[in-house]
Amino acid sequence: MSRVLVTGAGGLLGTRLTGPTSPFRDGVRTVVGFGSGELDITDAAALDDAVDRHDVVINCAAYTAVDDAETHGDRAFAVNALGAGLLARTCAGKRARLVHLSTGYVFDGTAPDPYETTSPTAPVNVYGRSKLAGEQAVRDELPGALVVRTMWLHAGPTAGFPAVLLRECRQGNTVAVVADQIASPTSVGDLVSALADLVAHPDPPVLTHATSTGAVSKYEFARAVAATAGLDADLVRPCRTADARTGADRPLNAVLSDSSWTACGLTPLPHWRDGLRRAGAAEA
Repeated sequence: MSRVLVTGAGGLLGTRLTGPTSPFRDGVRTVVGFGSGELDITDAAALDDAVDRHDVVINCAAYTAVDDAETHGDRAFAVNALGAGLLARTCAGKRARLVHLSTGYVFDGTAPDPYETTSPTAPVNVYGRSKLAGEQAVRDELPGALVVRTMWLHAGPTAGFPAVLLRECRQGNTVAVVADQIASPTSVGDLVSALADLVAHPDPPVLTHATSTGAVSKYEFARAVAATAGLDADLVRPCRTADARTGADRPLNAVLSDSSWTACGLTPLPHWRDGLRRAGAAEA
């Protein structure tokens, strides 16, 4: 019986990875999850105990407050870089496979085309720099670890950006959403299935991008979220990133190429519209 450990199990992705419908619960694997309150990945002793007797570790633990990271950089780097490195070192010592989740925020967003895994990295905010440092720490400690970058992860209308947007729209409020940031909104359910395929692959890439197919501006995605929920999409108004009041800069283009994913025979993730539609139906 294979044993899978999920860190950051209280978050959007970790919850789905450890949930009753997780593809990792397939009769030959057991899944254990620890939230941030149960396992501090910056604590080497706690990691040693948690990872013991696990075959696969999926690291979803992260400091993801992009704006707050600008003023809490020490905490962001502690979790996203130091913690990731400690976890990789522990996995190396225990001979456990590690899947480490990262982000397209490691790029500066100025490229005209989707970013390849070989594209130069140049993060524009503290969060991105901490995640890039985490990628490097993982590679240094465990070169065979699988690093997976994704973007704009969502679980339909009940959590995160879609939930905030829909709450405002239901109250009849207009919502300004940036129209000059583009990426591939990725359904958490689709990503979980993709990670199961990745772990099962006989020769997976050690660095890959896993996002839904298709690219869209955050404004157009927000309109699709509202329309899928049966609300007036015209309540969503476009604005520019330069006019948005945020604490951190963000890459304008965060579209990630899936060429490294498909090159080894893995199936592309479904289109973002399909993912949004299924996520909405599941929560209806």
